[in-house]
Amino acid sequence: MVLLLKFLLAPLLVAGSTLAGRRWGPRVAGLLVTFPIVAGPILLITCLDHGPAFGARAASASLLGLITLALFAVVYAYAARRLGWLPALVLAWLANLAGDAVLAGFRLTAWVAFPLVLAAIVAAHRLVTGLDDPAAEVHPAAPPWWDLPARALATAALVLTVTSAAARLGPTVTGILAPFPIATSVIAAFVRAQQGPAATIRTLSGVTRGLTGFAVFCFLAAVLLGPLGTGPAFAAAVTGALLTQLMLSRAPVRRSAVAA
Repeated sequence: MVLLLKFLLAPLLVAGSTLAGRRWGPRVAGLLVTFPIVAGPILLITCLDHGPAFGARAASASLLGLITLALFAVVYAYAARRLGWLPALVLAWLANLAGDAVLAGFRLTAWVAFPLVLAAIVAAHRLVTGLDDPAAEVHPAAPPWWDLPARALATAALVLTVTSAAARLGPTVTGILAPFPIATSVIAAFVRAQQGPAATIRTLSGVTRGLTGFAVFCFLAAVLLGPLGTGPAFAAAVTGALLTQLMLSRAPVRRSAVAA
């Protein structure tokens, strides 16, 4: 069962969110990809391998990891205005990893981390949406045949690597690395290469908007794994994330002029 989760669950969720995003546009793609499609299975497998207490600490650390995921979105959005997809991705990854290195030294409870993460998400969303030009046109492009397989393989590799190293890394580093933007990176890179900066900014606007549901998932998992155990805690966390994402999807989108 654990091996099945490692190799199938997260890649299938990534593929499903990608197909849904293609149907409803870049903002929806960004919103959907922030559902814990990678971190959720990583944390679940961590609990199955090492117990609920280890998983709760990892989930609490994952909250802090969302700060660097928000940083990734901001850096990539600004860099993609003037750089191609690869240099923009490298800069954003470096910023993400530097943030992870700093946050790995902190030991914060979920109750303390949660409001800090929400503040970071709000700031990141404002910075990214401030770049959006409502007049800019987006021209959808057909993805190559290998697009979905490549996303699935990248996701499976990340899940396998992080979960396999969990015992050596410890719950804090495992949790912080769980939200590393593999799925977001792939989507943002392909959008930048195929549709240009405007679609990239709108995708990352959806990403920063959807991070709230991701934060709710990590928070509920962190505080409920101890008292409820793995199954009920993850059921509550997934439900909370789904309800949050549903509310976010129905909320109006605010657009602002391009930042100077």
